[in-house]
Amino acid sequence: MIIGFIGFGKVSQNLVSIIGSDDIDFVTSAENRSFETIDRIEKSNVEALDTFKEVAIKSDILISATSPKNALGVARQYGKYAKGIYLDLNNISPDTTFEISRSIENLVDGAIIGKIDSDSPVLYLSGEKASSLEFLNDFIQTKIISDKAGDASKLKLLRSSYTKALSALLIESAEIAKSNGLEDEFFDMLSLTEGDDFRQKALSRIRNTISASKRKSEELEEIIDYFDENELIMVKAASEKLSRYQP
Repeated sequence: MIIGFIGFGKVSQNLVSIIGSDDIDFVTSAENRSFETIDRIEKSNVEALDTFKEVAIKSDILISATSPKNALGVARQYGKYAKGIYLDLNNISPDTTFEISRSIENLVDGAIIGKIDSDSPVLYLSGEKASSLEFLNDFIQTKIISDKAGDASKLKLLRSSYTKALSALLIESAEIAKSNGLEDEFFDMLSLTEGDDFRQKALSRIRNTISASKRKSEELEEIIDYFDENELIMVKAASEKLSRYQP
């Protein structure tokens, strides 16, 4: 079996390390990729083909792990060459998933919950062909939600609305505490109820959120666009907060 990747960021790199089998080969391409991505490919056990078109044609399972902004364009450009399963792992809205499904017959909607490089990430899948990926449970905990492409995306958006709004509130509270000379006391006080390792986790969360504010803002916009008939006071506030950290 050949698993191909469109995009080779941390998600793709860590999936390669998790899915360890002599019966599975991995392919991707360095076509128009950054030096950082090329270095990541070279350090992984992945064959680099000349083009992503070749990757799509050659793969039994083609995984798209790029960005919400590029997901639809990538699907339209390369999905038509995929004869096997097309697994989309981008943080996209169900509407975008539906648009992708119009041009890709064997689409499986996927969401990785938890840090991909943690000990126990969980892969959520939905779509008519989702059951064909049950074998991945041998390597990563895999849950099939339904046969409807889009259900995994909905859960992914709902989780993102919670985690990103919480991160924005954490950043704001920490900034206020620091400006008042109470940063240490602030984290010490919260650690009483949130656990001894809260400070370390909170500071890591703040750094990661700020460094990836552009991508996280894109994900929040997906949430706002899709759930536009719902009250989204906290999500919109989080989006405004994170937009201030973008260059």
